[in-house]
Amino acid sequence: MHVVQTRYRRGLTIRLLADGDVETVASLFGRLGSRSRERRFCGAKPRLSGHELARLARVDGSHHVLVGYVAGDPAPVGIARLVRDGASAEIAFEVADDYQGHGVGSLLARELAADARAAGITTLVATGCGDNPGVVSLLTRIAESLHVRWQSGEREIVVGLGRERVRTRSEGARMVHGRG
Repeated sequence: MHVVQTRYRRGLTIRLLADGDVETVASLFGRLGSRSRERRFCGAKPRLSGHELARLARVDGSHHVLVGYVAGDPAPVGIARLVRDGASAEIAFEVADDYQGHGVGSLLARELAADARAAGITTLVATGCGDNPGVVSLLTRIAESLHVRWQSGEREIVVGLGRERVRTRSEGARMVHGRG
């Protein structure tokens, strides 16, 4: 996947994760509260093992990871991950608790979807645990089509990608750095 190394979108600096950069992954994991970890990892997750860190920090021809930063905060505020399998890809997102609800996830999702489209990926699949309406809302913003189904207590969300969606005026005006 050929993508721009660093992008700037409405107060968010987005960089590619370097292969094996477990420090960045661990730093963001440390900014997730227990509820965020439970929703992301489908259960209690007090820590990541070395193997899990290495797997989440893998970047290669089929693993693509974007990391978001805001000015004045040296630590990552969000990560968007894609693992390609032909014309589809599994995706996952994590946003630091202090930045949830400020557009970080939406911006990372749009950029990840744009990279996926450019690489010929037509379908994204996300697994959501239990009650997490935020992930459905986030994926609706990038989807041409969206199908949700339950499998063994987990919600599988299948996102059909078309051409990039036109953003509404309110979506375009939202600023990441306007915490509060």
